[in-house]
Order: sequence, then structure tokens, then C-alpha cells
Amino acid sequence: MRRMWMALLCASMLALTACAGLPTTGPVQPGPGATTEATDPDVSYRPDAPQPGATPQQIVEGFVRAASGPQDNWQIARLFLSAGYRETWNPEAGVLVDVLADREYAEPAEGAVSLQITPAATVDEGGTYTRSDGGASAPLSYTLAQQGNGEWRITRAPDGILMDEDLFNTGNVFRSYALMYFDPTWDFLVPDVRWFPRANAVTRIASALVNGEPSEWLADAVVSSFPDNVTLVPSVPAPNGVAQAELSEQVLSLDQVTLDRMQTQLSASLGTAQIGGVDMLVDGGRVGASKVATRDTNVDARALVLDADGFGFLLSNQITAIPGLSEAIVDAEPTAIQTAPDKTSAAVLLPDGSAARVTADATTVVDDRAGLIDPTIDPFEVVWTVPSADPDAVRATLGNGTALALPASWGASSISAMQISRDGTRMAAIITLGGAPTVVVAGVIRDSDGVPTGLGEAVALSPLSGEGRDVAWVDAATIGVLAGPADAVQYVQQPVGGDTVAWEAPVGAVSLAGVNLPSAVRVLDGNGALFVRRQANWVQTGAGIDVLAVQQGAAP
Repeated sequence: MRRMWMALLCASMLALTACAGLPTTGPVQPGPGATTEATDPDVSYRPDAPQPGATPQQIVEGFVRAASGPQDNWQIARLFLSAGYRETWNPEAGVLVDVLADREYAEPAEGAVSLQITPAATVDEGGTYTRSDGGASAPLSYTLAQQGNGEWRITRAPDGILMDEDLFNTGNVFRSYALMYFDPTWDFLVPDVRWFPRANAVTRIASALVNGEPSEWLADAVVSSFPDNVTLVPSVPAPNGVAQAELSEQVLSLDQVTLDRMQTQLSASLGTAQIGGVDMLVDGGRVGASKVATRDTNVDARALVLDADGFGFLLSNQITAIPGLSEAIVDAEPTAIQTAPDKTSAAVLLPDGSAARVTADATTVVDDRAGLIDPTIDPFEVVWTVPSADPDAVRATLGNGTALALPASWGASSISAMQISRDGTRMAAIITLGGAPTVVVAGVIRDSDGVPTGLGEAVALSPLSGEGRDVAWVDAATIGVLAGPADAVQYVQQPVGGDTVAWEAPVGAVSLAGVNLPSAVRVLDGNGALFVRRQANWVQTGAGIDVLAVQQGAAP
């Protein structure tokens, strides 16, 4: 498991040792085809063409800037290349995001330029984002030659593009989109976040979904309705906001359920690019299909708490009880609570440190091992538990009481928090790797009935600046984290497939709960004060709270 940590730290440095290409991470994915159609208002970065009399370094500098403009298949960037190399350079091989202020150019020989950079992140050819360790990389190498008119042009350069993190983070050139897959029960849609140029994003999303694969870490936890022999023509126009996806003739032999699921995946994926409808076509003829119903992962927007007045939803300082469950929760006196989607049961940590399932009829201990962290319950009402000092000893207890040992691959010395996503396909955790608290995520592997069979290999998302206090899913693709000492707690927002953002949290914050938007996350401090994040501020909305409960999604 040490390999997982080292791969995160070295992803950029290893790949950059070869001048043939920029670094990539994860599985190799087929590159999406490019057309000139854009899906958003065109506010992309528009670079300048080469200037007469430019020196080799100026040509390389101009090329690097121009590679940030993907319009017309990187037409401007190709003007910096020699005529014989323009079609050889592959800008779709990936993106290396770097720190602009750290760039250092050098001309070690005539007709050669090297560029030293500090990588911040990489995006591979399938659109998968991976954070880098921030250390210096091997230099990028460019070779140039004077053309017949005396102007310098590049004859060899790394494939892919280099973009500074400030430009990348504006969203004007690249933007995150979600490829949507199903969980193994076909009940939930699961986002797999990818980064593509905004220019022609519709084609790139559809091609990655139909012709590609889920991200490697997620692949065993999700399923796709698109058979391997069905392919997409690499051009998806979207007149009037309706995408026209031309598929191979194998679609005609598929059953209606499969077609409807395909329609659902495409519609949900392209919806993240503001596409309102999708027509699946074969030889120009529309394939009859309708979207299928999927389970909602939204939760009640009210805070769910335990205080001196009972357990229930808090609104205007009044508790609204959950019939049956609230009384049982109060009697159990838990120190941590997570409710199942239908609110008829909950996973709790009892005062003696054991984990239990609470229903209106009974409180049943499911794990009495020493040192358990707060349990988490999934949408199939499976309770997940693990001791803090034995992070690989994960146990999943089914609703019928059957306890399954599902060893994790954290590779960690300890674990401080763990929570499963509302669709049941991903487990987020704060673990200690090499002495450093780190946020990780792993796929949850299940059979078609929703019974868990294992946890996939963990992927490290971001190291933390202090001890991990709590972790929560704040929407379908974003993890929230509390970390640091009591007098300097940070709230870290970590998209799965994106960069982190951190803010100061309320002093002494101990737990958090997601609502339906990352901006609406709730935090409880050690004195029982409840806060909600509103824009850039934390606003207190309650006091005297004993436990801030976590909710799973809506009932089926």
C-alpha cells in the first residue's frame, strides 16, 4: 500500500523524465475526438500567434501559452510547430498544471530549450485529475529549428499541454464534468468526475462514457449499461441544447431496459455540461429510449440533532421527532448517529464505545471491539465499523445481523473517521499514512443485491495539515473534512477528482454533516454550538446540541 502513497507523490516527476509526453496517472483511456463546437459561452483563453523574429525561448513561451487555447483543435498552438511536426504533437495526451511563478527557462544548446517547473496536478488523457506533491520535476525539453524563412519553430515537444494553476482554476479553459455510472443494483447514479476543455465538451464527455471506462479506483464499484461492442462516433453536435449521439449498429440488438439505462447515463452525464436532452441515433435514426427512475441521494435540509429536548429535526429551536426512532435514540444515549434513508434505523456509537443498530423496537450491538470510530450506515442499511488502531479490520453488518469481515487496503497505521457515500459506492476516510493524516477514498464492491463483498484499493486525495477530526460527504462528489488542533481547526473541502479548498472552521469544531450542497455544510463545536456555512462565513444556528447526526439519502 506504500505504492499508493508514493504514486501520488511521484506521479508528475516520473512521467516528465521522458520528453515524449507529459505525465499521466491512472489507466490509459482513449482520447476523445475534437470538433469545433462549444457547449458554453465561449470565454476561453485566446492566445497570440508567433511573432516575427522571436527567439527560441520566446517561441517556446508562446507555444506553452497557446496550448491553453484548444479552439479549432489547438490551431494557434500548432503555428509554433514546424510544418512536419504539427500533426504529430498530441495535445490530448494530458495536462500538467504547474505554478507559473516557478517556471525557469534555459537554452542549454542552440535549438534547444528546457523548462523547469513545479507540478501542482496532472490530468490524464481520460480527464482524471491527480494532485501532485508540489516538488520540482525533471525539465521539459523542446527542440527547435530555423525554417526556410529564418523563423524558429518547434520540432519536438512534450505531448499534452502545460497550464498554470491560476488559469486552470478559472474554469475558462478546462472544467470538471461528471460521467455517470450505475451502482451494481442499478438504483443509483454515481458521478466519476473528469476534466475536459470546455470547447466541444459534449463530444468529450459522451466519448469518455461510451468508449472509455470508469476511473480505475471506481471500476469495481460501478457498472455501465453500455456494452463493450457499442461505440460512439467521435462527434456529438448539440443543436438547440439537444445532443445527437451517433452509436454503432450493435445498439439495435439491445433490449429496452438496457437502452433506457443508456439513455439515463448519457442524459445525466451531458446534463453536467448544461445539455437539456439527448437523442441516441443509429445511422441517423432515433433509438427509442426513456430515462429510468433512480434513487434520490438528497437529504432533509433541516439539521438532525440530539439535545436535551430529544432527537429529531431542528428548526426554529424546536425539535420535530421521527416517529418510533427518536425515542429509541434518546434511550440509547449515543455519542454518534447516522440514520438510514427511511429513518427507521440508525447506526450509533454507544457510551461504552460499542457500535449498535437502533430501531424503534431494539438497540442491537453489532460490534463491541475496543477503540471503534463512529460507525457509518449505507443506503442498504449495512452498518460499517472499524477500530481506530486496526484500520484494515473493517466489518460490515447486514440488516439480518450477519457480520462480514471486509479487510481494507488503507495501508495505514490508524484511522480517525470513515463515512460511506449516499449511493453506497465509495468510502471516504481519514487515515494516517507515514505519520501524516490523509484523506482517502475507496470503491465499495457489491453484488447485484447490494451486499458488500469488499473494498477497493484506497486512493489518497490530500494530506492534512493537522489531525483529522471528522469526514463527511457534503454532496455526491465532494468530501468535507475537519482537521487541525482545537484552536485552529480547518474545514477542508475535497472534491473527488479535483483540488482542495480550505477555510477556518469554528474554534473547537468536532463534527460535521453534509446537506445537499457543499456550501451548506453544518459543523458542531465542542460546546454544543451548531454552525452552518453561508457564503464565506459560519453562522450559528443552534446551541446545546449533544450530537449532530448524519443522514443518508431519501427513502426508496
